[in-house]
Amino acid sequence: MSELQLGTLPASYSRVALAMVMERTRANLHGNVHGGEIMKLVDSTAGAVAQRHSGGLAVTAAMDEMAFLRPVHVGDILRTYSQVNWAGSSSMEIGVRVEAEPWDAPNASVHVASAYLVFVAVDANGHARRIPGFQPENPDEVRRQREAEIRRAHRLAGKAEILKARDGS
Repeated sequence: MSELQLGTLPASYSRVALAMVMERTRANLHGNVHGGEIMKLVDSTAGAVAQRHSGGLAVTAAMDEMAFLRPVHVGDILRTYSQVNWAGSSSMEIGVRVEAEPWDAPNASVHVASAYLVFVAVDANGHARRIPGFQPENPDEVRRQREAEIRRAHRLAGKAEILKARDGS
């Protein structure tokens, strides 16, 4: 994609949903699905969104936040819903909502986790490349974009403070 073709894309362009039945091999010592298994599915879903939005390879740069709200049990159907919340010149924030449908309560979805990941689009040599901008289409997407900008500002400020502390300034 040339820079002239980049333009902006709506969240609906790259939105992804995935679903998996949680098996016994994914359980931790407590008999619940291991948080790392959920994180892997979150990263995979967000990666699909990032690649769709950027039009090519994109890599995970950071998991800005991962909140586990309720346990997931063996036999539950786990669903992830993901979309772009914000896009810069080469990086983007992807939001992921995780819901579980309990094995013993069909059609009863429970919000079990949420996450925000930062992806960077890269070329064949692993260098950052330009991506399309993000165009929110409704008030919820405007809110998500603003919240993503706040998270980005906090991330950059925290990084600056750490570097300052290391320099002894």
